Amino acid sequence: MNVFQSPSRIIITCNKRLAPYLKQEVETLGFTVDRLFSTGVETTGSLTDCIKLNLHLRCASQVLYSLKQFRSNRPEDVYQTLVKFPWEKIVPADGYLTVTSTVDHFTVNNNLFVNVKVKDAIADRLRRETGQRPDSGPNLDRTVIHLFWKEEDAEVFIDTSGPTLAKHGYRKIPGKAPMLEALAAATVMATHWDRHAPFVNPMCGSGTVAIEAALLATGRSPGLFRSDYGFMHVLGFEQDFYESERKKLNEQIKEVPGLSISATDISEDAIYISKINAAAAGVESLIQFSVCDFEATEIPPAPGIIYFNPEYGERMGELSELESTYARLGDMMKKKCQGYTGYIFTGNLDLAKKIGLKASRRIEFYNAKLDCRLLEYELYSGSRRAITTKTTEQ
Repeated sequence: MNVFQSPSRIIITCNKRLAPYLKQEVETLGFTVDRLFSTGVETTGSLTDCIKLNLHLRCASQVLYSLKQFRSNRPEDVYQTLVKFPWEKIVPADGYLTVTSTVDHFTVNNNLFVNVKVKDAIADRLRRETGQRPDSGPNLDRTVIHLFWKEEDAEVFIDTSGPTLAKHGYRKIPGKAPMLEALAAATVMATHWDRHAPFVNPMCGSGTVAIEAALLATGRSPGLFRSDYGFMHVLGFEQDFYESERKKLNEQIKEVPGLSISATDISEDAIYISKINAAAAGVESLIQFSVCDFEATEIPPAPGIIYFNPEYGERMGELSELESTYARLGDMMKKKCQGYTGYIFTGNLDLAKKIGLKASRRIEFYNAKLDCRLLEYELYSGSRRAITTKTTEQ
């Protein structure tokens, strides 16, 4: 069994409501999406294909390569099925093994019990076939096996990612209430920004949205910021192939003449943190940072995108103060941003009513467990100038 060459089912997971943007990414990479569901997509490919997916995807969490589907009515069935599987061809007997699971079965009230069954099956098989067994524990930085079991249907995967892909790896200092990098990337994609027109991000916080915009515009993939994945700890992994694929990431970086991305915040600490994170991502020179109140943000000539991620009262800030802030956001967009398309990401739709503008789109997202919206406002005066054309570039 050579999993690096054998095609199988690949499940790519993501946070809820990111699946449409993940689908767009997967298709742009040349894969066919066989199924779209609420927390991911399904495609087909080898473990070698999983290397490419891991290096490029911005909106994903895990890339799971299917090893076996089977029926199971009790934890002992899981053990008996998996102890017969040729793990000696996949898992290094002298390595380190982690088992994760998603289980929905009436016989199970603790996933850890099932994880132990899977780990024991693998270890017993390896000890029988090789005379050795791997160490095991909770760390996700070596070989990771994932079990999905719902009702009678079970499936075992190689988690080719290990630690989640949703954290892109450049953010050295998160700042207060940071937006997850995968979520930030998806929201920028949702704006249909053409990746050439000005992108203005007042209230930038730790700079994640502006940084993701710069990464998208210049073709910088998340694989540039990470050097360890689950697929590296599977038997048959070829370091030379991985290095050649990673080299391509540098080759695909492109110059965008005249690119204008700006990020402002009233907090000097926030701008300091943003600059550190942008430098780690290699895009500090592409973003104009300023310390100022959002209303004082310089707006380049239209057309362009202006994107706010204000506080929304769930984690920080007093609601009465935020009501005034949201009203000021609306006033600023009306007075200073004519010819732009405005976006406000919020988890508080009552506060959004204070903006005083009618949203042309309400795009659904989650921020952690908070039900959020990316609100779109068309701020055109006179004839509309087209800058929000959908793009297939990555």
